[in-house]
Amino acid sequence: KKNTTGDKQVYMIDFIGTYPILFVRNLNPETELKRYFGARAVLGDQRPRQRQRQFHRSTWMTIPKDTWPRFSRPGISMTLLESRDGLQFFTFEHSRDYQQIQFKFLDSVESMDPNNIVVLLQMNPYHIDSLLQLSDVCRIQEDQEMARDLIERALYSFECAFHPVCSLTSGTSRLDYLRPENRAFYLAVYKHMVFLERRGCPRTALEYCRLILSLDPDSDPLCMLLLIDFLSLRSREYNFLLRLYQDWEVHRNLSQLPNFAFSVALSHFHLSQEDQTESKERERLKHKADLLLQNALIMFPGVLMPLLDLCTVQPDAAVLSHDFFGPRSQQSPALAELVSLYVGRTHTLWREGGVLLWLEECVREVLRRVDTKDPLVEDCQNKRKQRYQSAPLNIHRHVILSEIKEATSTLPLEVTTQSVMGFDPLPPLDSVASYTRPESGAAKGAEGAVCWSGSVDGTSHTAPEYTTRQCPVS
Repeated sequence: KKNTTGDKQVYMIDFIGTYPILFVRNLNPETELKRYFGARAVLGDQRPRQRQRQFHRSTWMTIPKDTWPRFSRPGISMTLLESRDGLQFFTFEHSRDYQQIQFKFLDSVESMDPNNIVVLLQMNPYHIDSLLQLSDVCRIQEDQEMARDLIERALYSFECAFHPVCSLTSGTSRLDYLRPENRAFYLAVYKHMVFLERRGCPRTALEYCRLILSLDPDSDPLCMLLLIDFLSLRSREYNFLLRLYQDWEVHRNLSQLPNFAFSVALSHFHLSQEDQTESKERERLKHKADLLLQNALIMFPGVLMPLLDLCTVQPDAAVLSHDFFGPRSQQSPALAELVSLYVGRTHTLWREGGVLLWLEECVREVLRRVDTKDPLVEDCQNKRKQRYQSAPLNIHRHVILSEIKEATSTLPLEVTTQSVMGFDPLPPLDSVASYTRPESGAAKGAEGAVCWSGSVDGTSHTAPEYTTRQCPVS
C-alpha cells in the first residue's frame, strides 16, 4: 500500500498502514539479544572479526562465517519478470550446471542414504536443497548448531543471487510459490525463523514472518497468518497484532481463524494490564478483552478443554457438567486441525496465573450466555456447520512444517498417506516447472522418497549413520 501523505516510500500490504514492512536492524538477532542482555553480554570484549576475502558481498539476513567453505556462485540467479501496480515480480533461476546438481540431489534422496547428501555437499557446498535436507537430519540428531548453520549458509547463497532492485524492506517484492526454484527460499527463511524463535529471539522471528508473508500476501503459501499472532504475542507486539487484525479483517475474515479470535482477545488483555496505561483506557481494554474472549469461546468451544489439558488445569465442576464444551462442541476435521494447531502452539501463553484467572471468568460468563440462550450461540453453531468443510493445501503444508504433534495427528488421510518431501512439502498441484528431470532419474525409487520424507505422524526412519525424519478455510 502506498503512503497517501506524499512520502515517496512505498509500504507493504495495507495491514501495516504507514509502517514500513521491515526494519533491517530487526533482521539481525543480535539487535534483540543486545536489548535483552546488553551489548557487552552478547559481544563480550571481542573486536568484530573481519570477513575472509572470499565473502565479497554485504548481506542482511546472515553474516558469512570463517568456518564456511569458500563461496563461489553455485548457479542460482534472480530475474525480474515484470513490474506492475508498484510491485516487482521476481523468480530464482537455475543454471544448466545447477540443474545437473539438482538431479544428483534427487537421486541421493531416493537412495535412502543421507551420506550421499553429505558427499554432494562436499562437492557443492552451497547447493540449497542439500543444505535444507541435511539441516533436517542434523536437527533430528539434536545437532542444533550445525542445523542452524546450514540454513544460514543457504540464505547467504540466496541473498548473493538477489536482483539489484530486489528489496526485502520495501514490501513490494514478490516471489511466486508455484515455481519450484522459489519454494526453497520460502522454506529456508521459514526454518531460519523457527530457529530464531527457539533461540529466544521472537521479535526477530516476527520480522522474518512478515517477510515471508510479504512475498505472496494474497496466496500466503506457508500460511503465515496462522503463526504471526503467536510471534506477535511472544514478542509483546500487541499493537501490531491489533492493527493487523483491524486492517485485514474486512477482506480476509481473520476472526474466522481460531488463532486470531483468541490472540486478539489476549492482546487486549495484556494491554489492559500494562502499568503505563491510564485507568479509563485499562477499563476499556479489559472490557473489550472480556467480550472478545467470550465470543471466541462461543465460536470455537472446542479450544477450551484441550487448552486446559495442556496447561495441566482441571476444569471446575460447572464446566465439566455442562455439555457446551463437551460433545456438543463437536467440530469438523478442518476446524479440528486449526484448533489443534492453535492449542499446541500457544498453550504456554495461557499458563500465566493472571491469564488463567481471566479465562476462568470468561468461561463462566459464556456458560451463563449459553443458558440464557444468547442468539450469538446459535449463530456461531450454524457458522461452524456451514464453514470449515475442508482445509486448503497451504494449511496442511503449514501443519507439516510446524511439527506440532497435536496438529499433525489431525491431518486427513489424503495427506498422511502420501510421501511428504522435507525439501518441498506438499508442492502446489499447479506448479510451474522451468525444467524437468530426465526420465531415467525421475522413474527411480519411489520407496526411497518415502523414507527420506519421513512421516507426518512423528515416527522416524533409520538410514546408515543417521536417523532421518523430515518432516483460509472453505
